[in-house]
Amino acid sequence: MTRSKLFLSLLLAGTIGSVSAQSLKDAKAAIAEEKYDEAKGMLQNLVEKKAKDGENWFYLGQIHLINDKIDSASYAFNQGVTNAPKEKLNNVGLGIVDLMKGDKAAAETKFATAVSGLGRKDYLPLLYVGQAYIKAPEPDYTKAIEYLTQAKEKNQKDADILIALGDAYAGMGESSQAFVNYRDAEYLDPNLLAPKIGQALISRRAQAYDVVIESLTKLSGENPNYAPLYRELAETYYLSSLKAPEDDYREINQKALEFYQKYLSLTGDATVEAKTRYADFLVYSGNYAELKTVAEQLANMPGVDAKVYRYLGYIAYNQDKDYAKAAENMNILFEKVQPERLIPRDYLYAGLANLSAGDSTKGEQLLKQAVEKQTAEDNLETEIAETAFAKYQDGEVEEAVKIFRIPAAQDSSDYYYDANYFVGLGQYTKGSRLVSPAEGEEVTPELGAQKIAAAKPTLDEAIKSFGVVIATDKEDVKKKYLVNSLYYKGLSELALDGVMYDPENAKGLFVDSFTRLLQEVQNTELPETTVNSYIVDANNYLGYFFYLKGETEKAKAHFQETIKVSPEDEFAGQFVDQL
Repeated sequence: MTRSKLFLSLLLAGTIGSVSAQSLKDAKAAIAEEKYDEAKGMLQNLVEKKAKDGENWFYLGQIHLINDKIDSASYAFNQGVTNAPKEKLNNVGLGIVDLMKGDKAAAETKFATAVSGLGRKDYLPLLYVGQAYIKAPEPDYTKAIEYLTQAKEKNQKDADILIALGDAYAGMGESSQAFVNYRDAEYLDPNLLAPKIGQALISRRAQAYDVVIESLTKLSGENPNYAPLYRELAETYYLSSLKAPEDDYREINQKALEFYQKYLSLTGDATVEAKTRYADFLVYSGNYAELKTVAEQLANMPGVDAKVYRYLGYIAYNQDKDYAKAAENMNILFEKVQPERLIPRDYLYAGLANLSAGDSTKGEQLLKQAVEKQTAEDNLETEIAETAFAKYQDGEVEEAVKIFRIPAAQDSSDYYYDANYFVGLGQYTKGSRLVSPAEGEEVTPELGAQKIAAAKPTLDEAIKSFGVVIATDKEDVKKKYLVNSLYYKGLSELALDGVMYDPENAKGLFVDSFTRLLQEVQNTELPETTVNSYIVDANNYLGYFFYLKGETEKAKAHFQETIKVSPEDEFAGQFVDQL
């Protein structure tokens, strides 16, 4: 065959110009640039044409993992094992699937199989096992370094090993070791951007966001078409917005959104999987208005992941305030999605939604699970507390108390004392209403006994919560809440003591709280009018109790203290005259 005829036959067969695009090397390059749909297309063609090449199946499985398609990934890896039993990488892939499902023991067994009997230069299974432990839902950086060090011993020239070692050390907080590995990777291949990005991200872990943004912005200026840079910028701006003053939060967060949209435009990926990853970013960054638009698009796309119920649930709760719909969507999510694919934030919003929709038991249980499952990046305790504060300010006090109970039960929480104070305040408010006589009711000891019995669990919780705040030795908490807590604890105890119904049999449950209140109130920074009202109330209640018990000198002294700050107080004035 002449050279021209050979060229023509290849052209007609569609192989000229497509061979390089169909190569594994180009598919891996597309993965590196996070052009996952493009890489997926290449790999699907490769496994059709070269099913006996196990590496093709492995990288196709990796794409499925990135798209959160664990079952599809498992299928690809199993096909790789079946078609190319000597290729070790697909056993690594099946181990990664086990890690994603939380089965560490099964993963370790498959990894051991994958790395046994490796040739002198066969290092890729070790590299990918190391990467698997870095990217696992619960990373194990020590094991990652163990495998990656073995890979490095077999191949000193692959920069990917050094980049992975940098990632592992960075995850452990060993910044200097991370930097050394990223730097060495850059020496091996100056054209690689991953080690340069890794060096920038070391500062992100230290919350030096301005430094990271400056480095990434410089890199993006030099490499304007490299999509991963813009995703990292998006994530950095989002994290930066969390630490920004309230006035700047929205502007910085908006930049995060714009950079993620730039990232999507560069990848050229408009698939349902890409939109789903975008929706995930919108969830984490709290951009619920944009999430609503994307979720509505996803809901109408064929083959959409069941995670769409996550987005619909979040929107119903945050945007539409339709708590029943939010609970419905979140409950469907929990039914349709495997537990290992749920994230801590799902438990948060499922809990809040069910709580607000009326299922307090389920809601509180889910919120507790959210706190147990959260990672350092999630910061769900802050969201729980802020939600509770917002509901309290909006007058939804009972809902707020239900939510505040979660951090109030965790003495390690940053909101432990705030939450206990507001649980106390909310329950005092509710309990005092329960114990008060209705208009027209005859005030008798019998009525009092009934009212107090009904209010006791609520007031007991108020007293217990205020007690937590009062018992602390933390100066900032005492400054913020001590005097108010003593006052409302005293009022809660006063309500339980039945003074208004059966004064002769009052036990003085409130005496200690009001006595200490009078000691502490002198050192508070509360407004003078508030301080004086506390002094008046405490002295009048104490004076009245001592009067009832026949301790007239103590009673008179307290009433005289009231007169000092409020000369026109009729209650104290009458008793002073009488005594």
